[in-house]
Amino acid sequence: KRTWTIIGVGDVARSFRWYRSLLGLPPASPAHDYWGQILDTDGTVLLLHAWGAHDHPSLASPGAAKPGNGLLLFFRVDDFDAAVTRARALVDALDQEPQLNPATGTLEFALRDPDGYCVMVSAIGG
Repeated sequence: KRTWTIIGVGDVARSFRWYRSLLGLPPASPAHDYWGQILDTDGTVLLLHAWGAHDHPSLASPGAAKPGNGLLLFFRVDDFDAAVTRARALVDALDQEPQLNPATGTLEFALRDPDGYCVMVSAIGG
């Protein structure tokens, strides 16, 4: 079983490029202007969905709640050092510099995506 994470974004193409860059995926374009699907080799999906497209109640408007409120996107990567470099190229400053999480024993860092979502990136295997 896989969880499909769907987040509301202001500009699907921009967010699609941003996440593909952060995750070290080759450049590509979303299939539609109102949603884009980023698929990992293990079947994990991150779906970027334009605010107000279709009738999804929780994606009606960013005005109903600040984007990112109550949500933490958490990615585990097998190329942590390269992910740090890619992240630094995407933002002016990281929200949290790379550090060891004592609870998990893995390295992690945090940054904000173009819509203000908090994105945590953690190393696979410490």
